[in-house]
Amino acid sequence: VQLQASGGGLVQPGESLRLSCAASGSTLTIYNMGWFRQAPGKVRELVASIGWNGRDAYYTNSMKGRVTISKDNAKNTIYLQMNNLQPEDTAVYLCAARKNRPRVYDAWGQGTLVTVSS
Repeated sequence: VQLQASGGGLVQPGESLRLSCAASGSTLTIYNMGWFRQAPGKVRELVASIGWNGRDAYYTNSMKGRVTISKDNAKNTIYLQMNNLQPEDTAVYLCAARKNRPRVYDAWGQGTLVTVSS
């Protein structure tokens, strides 16, 4: 599975951004995909995940209420809509995929940088 993330950039506090992650290759093996983020000096953390069928969206507390994860089945692409971004949201955002078993994300995209600054 190959994952290509895009959509990052520089935004001001309070603005929105939508990230995309296109999957290709052995997509039939994908069971679930997730968006992670890693800020400088911090541990990588899961932001949201979604089943490959586009259902079962899950959000962690890190950005809950400000993000929406979705999937375009025709394009094999997942999205992360992020609203009311704040400087502490500055990070590299990565998408990842996993199979049903083991429940480990083992395919990663290259990451896209989101910078929130005035």
